[in-house]
Amino acid sequence: MARSNKVDRELTEVFNQLWALDTNRLKPGTDYIISLQGKAGYVAQGSNSARDRANAPLFSYVNEGKLKSIETFAHFINLLDNYEASTGVSETVTAEELKENRLFIDAIMKTDVMKCTHNYLVRKRQSPSDPGQFKKQLYDIWFKLYHRDRNGGEDSCGFEHVFVGETKFNHEIMGLHNWVQFYLQEKQGHVDYKGYKARQNKDTPDEDDHVLSLQFSWKGLVKPLGSSFIGVSPEFEVALFTIIFLMSTEKMTSVEVKVDEYVLELVVYRHGRSIATSYPKLLSSNNRD
Repeated sequence: MARSNKVDRELTEVFNQLWALDTNRLKPGTDYIISLQGKAGYVAQGSNSARDRANAPLFSYVNEGKLKSIETFAHFINLLDNYEASTGVSETVTAEELKENRLFIDAIMKTDVMKCTHNYLVRKRQSPSDPGQFKKQLYDIWFKLYHRDRNGGEDSCGFEHVFVGETKFNHEIMGLHNWVQFYLQEKQGHVDYKGYKARQNKDTPDEDDHVLSLQFSWKGLVKPLGSSFIGVSPEFEVALFTIIFLMSTEKMTSVEVKVDEYVLELVVYRHGRSIATSYPKLLSSNNRD
């Protein structure tokens, strides 16, 4: 699908409403501090060696007390250890984990971000107006297990891929587009940040940016380029990608929007009635002094 250079006006308006409602978003420089360091180099496809242009971690500080005091973040963090990273290895989902999934959906549904999202989707006739039914729809989009590796069992779901990350045949990182997971994995020594990626020498990112393109290694594998929102709440990401997913039936959907001062391409791939992957790509930012 060719990318049109047209900003989607309607989604831009909706996403800016959600941005304004995202009161759980953490403040850069206050609630967390990132250290961008060097610009990452080129990594050949399939290679797992990358020159390290960043000696220190990406996150120099995160106020974990604040993070864990926000209900949606607290429930989100509980979900991060529920998955088997390798595709092809069936997930076993315990009753406890099913409960954690539901508690997370309950928590995000209390936020204005998700209430606004639900109203919009009902207006667009993409979601049932009954909140319980809408929660079930969210559950199927994000948590329903499916086969990512044809040879294995039900080894994946949208939430795992996008927010937790997976490895493919132990030689490729897939997903892992979430800053909280990145920070926690970095803190545990599993993630090694290699440097930022910027488009053709334009737009060197700065520490206040809420969208970054990064290069990193995870569990010994290199992700040459991964992009993530930084600091935003989990409900904000779920909201954006759920809307794009439901507003299209294409296998791959890409929309261009301007959220706050960021011009973004938001990409969503579907796997039947669930999300296969979704991530933001920063096209430009006018947050430059």
